[in-house]
Amino acid sequence: MTQEDLNSLDFNVKSLGKCHVPSPLHLSKVIGDEVYDYVNESERILYDGSTKALDAFKETGRIPISFEKAGPREFIYFEPNKTKVAIVTAGGLCPGLNNVIRGLVMQLFRRYNVHNVIGIKYGFEGFISKYNHPYVTLTPDIVDRIHVLGGSFLSSSRGDQSSEEIVDTLQRENINILFCIGGDGTLRAAQDISEEIERRGLKIAVGCVPKTIDNDICFIDKSFGFETAFSEASNICINAHNEAKGAYNGIAIVKLMGRDSGFIAANTTLATGDVNFVIIPEMKFDLYGEKGLINQIKDRLIKRQHALVIVAEGAGQFLFEQEENVEKDASGNVKYKDIGVYLKDKIHEQFKKEGLPNTIKYIDPSYIIRSAPANSNDSKFCNQLAQNAVHAAMAGKTAFVVGHWNAAFTILPIRAAVKERKRINLESELWWGALESTSQPPRMLNDDNESVEYLIPSPQFKSTKK
Repeated sequence: MTQEDLNSLDFNVKSLGKCHVPSPLHLSKVIGDEVYDYVNESERILYDGSTKALDAFKETGRIPISFEKAGPREFIYFEPNKTKVAIVTAGGLCPGLNNVIRGLVMQLFRRYNVHNVIGIKYGFEGFISKYNHPYVTLTPDIVDRIHVLGGSFLSSSRGDQSSEEIVDTLQRENINILFCIGGDGTLRAAQDISEEIERRGLKIAVGCVPKTIDNDICFIDKSFGFETAFSEASNICINAHNEAKGAYNGIAIVKLMGRDSGFIAANTTLATGDVNFVIIPEMKFDLYGEKGLINQIKDRLIKRQHALVIVAEGAGQFLFEQEENVEKDASGNVKYKDIGVYLKDKIHEQFKKEGLPNTIKYIDPSYIIRSAPANSNDSKFCNQLAQNAVHAAMAGKTAFVVGHWNAAFTILPIRAAVKERKRINLESELWWGALESTSQPPRMLNDDNESVEYLIPSPQFKSTKK
């Protein structure tokens, strides 16, 4: 995202109105009394706290870009005893969903004395009358142990639903606060719902806890479930490495989640130390030729007789011919071709032509990983996100996403969070660390100075001079 794009964004979170209700939390306003202080509305977290960025703002006179700090307010908007809350999970599964549900319920009941909380079954379908899905009453006793389980206690679904019908249901059920737990599609749906609420002049808060196993939400340094995902993937890759070493010229290809961003693949690479090649959506590469991926794998086999390759699911889509009618899933995402199977077949084909004996194993653990329970650190993080989402919603904040940035919890407008997907900067410390771990070439392109025409050309992607 360019500086111009950043400057054009509004990072101020909307509020339903003036807060007059004293908070039931009984916190402090005095620094140094050993009691946590209420967060002031003026407190903000810098987007870029480096001295270089601050010097640039001094020169231009502009106010530095910042996010609203999350946390409890001294006065809140909703009266706890009169407040009714709905919680919905949507999109694909992700480690930590149940932790967030539990965290929201516990915070509402035990800290704010809000005792009217319902769960919406099967995503946004649960709001639509024709599906006839039942609501679930949520209490501390009901959610007490759900955090040790994977999946979603409320279940989920994909696909667009009418924001008008959803708001009709919110009105009919007298819902005051809606918490949406989901990824990019869910956040966009929550934005539509909040806009419909505003059009009708209703006082209903919409708050989001972003769920993306790919860690690709803008202005959020880490999303829940991500750490569990690459931890689970690391264990699988250790076993895949053993599988590769168990045969002469053994190759193990592991396909991990990452439609448009390679964070899981890069972090798994760093976590294991066993990966020899990592391929992510952000990178350009040639498949054939002296510097191409297949020849690099061949060189590795000649030297070490085994290779472990990690590929993110959205990598190398430029290798496939583009169809006129692009197939999409229920959430509107383009269905990507299976790059893992493609690489397996092409590597096998090429080595067979060259008479190079090899054994290739292909592993796709995606559904196992995303259904796993959250690990301890993710579980802690989920609980903190839930707590801060409740603080914001009870204070009348709406159309917001709770996140984390520069070691602090934040809230920012949904519109800013879905502006574009967060992707790996190929000049970043993270990617350089991954390359140092694998020892693969920084760029696997036959000609770094000219535009590269691939063996199977595609209008979707052309490699160009950096």
